[in-house]
Amino acid sequence: MQKRVFSFVVLLMIEFAAVWGCWTSPALALTEEQKLLNEAWRIVNRSYVDNTFNHHNWWKVREEAIKAPLSSREETYAEIQEMLALLDDPFTRLLKPEQYRSLQVTTSGELTGVGLQIGLEPQTGILMVVAPLAGSPADRAGLLPRDRILEIDGVSTAELTLDEAATKMRGQIGTPVVLTIAREGSDTTLSIRVVRDRIAVNPVYAELRSTESGLLVGYIRLAQFSANALPEITKAIKSLEQQGANAYVLDLRNNPGGLLQAGIEIARLWLDEGTIVYTVNRQGVFGSFEASGEPLTRDPLVLLVNRGTASASEILAGALHDNGRAKLVGETTFGKGLIQSLFDLSDGSGLAVTVAKYETPNHTDINKRGIVPDEIVALDPTHGDRIGGETDSQYQAALEILTNEN
Repeated sequence: MQKRVFSFVVLLMIEFAAVWGCWTSPALALTEEQKLLNEAWRIVNRSYVDNTFNHHNWWKVREEAIKAPLSSREETYAEIQEMLALLDDPFTRLLKPEQYRSLQVTTSGELTGVGLQIGLEPQTGILMVVAPLAGSPADRAGLLPRDRILEIDGVSTAELTLDEAATKMRGQIGTPVVLTIAREGSDTTLSIRVVRDRIAVNPVYAELRSTESGLLVGYIRLAQFSANALPEITKAIKSLEQQGANAYVLDLRNNPGGLLQAGIEIARLWLDEGTIVYTVNRQGVFGSFEASGEPLTRDPLVLLVNRGTASASEILAGALHDNGRAKLVGETTFGKGLIQSLFDLSDGSGLAVTVAKYETPNHTDINKRGIVPDEIVALDPTHGDRIGGETDSQYQAALEILTNEN
């Protein structure tokens, strides 16, 4: 059975594990629906980060659930969802087969839809925008990090799961979807029409720039940690080094995360030694990922972060900051310090399960808090042509730091 590890709205590290069936009384043969429910229960029982299961007797939960009359697959899914709801963890959830396939496709670097990463606001549970993908239909339509999505095509999001909301925003290329949002600082709601499209995600944009002081700055914008992020950013750094770059700006603004392993390997491109991230499992046991080897460059580095910098992006930012490799400029990051795994179920559906939390190398728990940058610089909402330009105050602050260090 395959197990894939993920961090927030989205997809982290692939590994494999065997998941064995749960013991049942030989006198009571389970139906196919009960077997699927039992399979889901067993995965949570073995893997969930909180071994109190939100102060529920998880064996008793199974005992009650297995008694439910399950005459269809949809009834089984509903019963599994009721079990998971007891954990009060929006990141631990059932993914029906279509949702599961769509989530897996995200890691390939190709998407179809509006190009929006979503999550639940920690304090209220309201559906919100983590970040629009750069250049996506959602980005062009003006969606911003932390916009709260109240309705999708007139349907209230209050009762929708993350995956149900994502499914409603997917659809045939060229078709519109209307999102009703509440924006920070505004008392009125907005209706934003977004036209769905195919999104070929190239996660890396890189360019060599020169400053008035003679500094040659390698500007790299990393949009998400998809499967092709590591080779693309490796290629970008090597190319910039060959062009003579002597300082770098790594732009992680509105990067909602992605594959954990990609974040770890990208940290290793900049570090020669040190801890990248600590993980803490249900027993409170610490694990860690370390850097070792020759980095691609030792040139000065500044990271740009904002409220849309989440999950694997925060792991990378924390690793480079706590190891003294980079300074952070911008706004406090999103604050998602939990790690999910994806587990296959036998009918083609899957479970996303919170299996651990993470801490930065300085043992900072950033969940629901975020990472505070070295230099806080506010930025009015910007789009394509302004990001990384003369009117981008965060980028200009990064250049000033690099100039003073040289």
